[in-house]
Amino acid sequence: KNMVLVLVIGDLHIPYRAHDIPAEFKSMFQSGRFEYVILTGNLCSKDVYDYFRSFTSSVYCVAGEYDDGKDKKFPETQTIQIEDFTIGLCHGHQIVPWGDKDALAGVQRKLGADILITGHTHKFAAYEYNNKFFLNPGSATGAYSGIESSVTPSFVLMDIKGSSLSLYVYHSINNPAATKPEEKVRIHQLNYQKKEDEK
Repeated sequence: KNMVLVLVIGDLHIPYRAHDIPAEFKSMFQSGRFEYVILTGNLCSKDVYDYFRSFTSSVYCVAGEYDDGKDKKFPETQTIQIEDFTIGLCHGHQIVPWGDKDALAGVQRKLGADILITGHTHKFAAYEYNNKFFLNPGSATGAYSGIESSVTPSFVLMDIKGSSLSLYVYHSINNPAATKPEEKVRIHQLNYQKKEDEK
C-alpha cells in the first residue's frame, strides 16, 4: 500500500488579517505532492481556494465564520474517507466552548469520525481522546484570533497508510540567520494508530 499525503491547513484570513502564506511554507507546496488538501476554513478569499486547487483536485473545505460564501459556498461539516480513516471536518466556531475536548468529541461522534479536524482557535493541537484523534493545524498565516494576539504560523502534513497516521507539524520560526526557507521551519512528528471500537 502506498502512503497518502494530506495537507491540512486553514485560518488564513487573507487579505484581511494576513497578507500571504509564509514563503517558507509555500516553498514546500508543489503540485502533485499531496493527494488531498483539507482546509479548516476562514480562507476569506476565493484566490486562496484556487491556489490549493492548483495542487490537487481533491480539496475539501468547510466554512469559517468569515467565509462569506459570495464566490463559493462551503458546507459547515464534511466527512472524507482516506484509507481506513473516516475524517470529520468542521471549522469549529460552532463548537462551544471553543476547542473544548468534550464538545469536540460530540461533533466527532455525530460525524462518525476516527479523526476530527477543526480550526478556529489558531492554535495547533493534536491529541488522542476516547480512542479517537483530534487535530487543529493552527493558522498557516499566523493571523491573530479573538483569543490569541500572537500566533505562530503552522500547518500539518498527514501521511496515511491503512490504519496508521504519521503527522508532521510545521511551525514557522523566527530565525534571523536563515539563508534557506527550510531553516525558518521547525518540524515535529506524531503517530496515531486507529483503534477498533470496543464492542
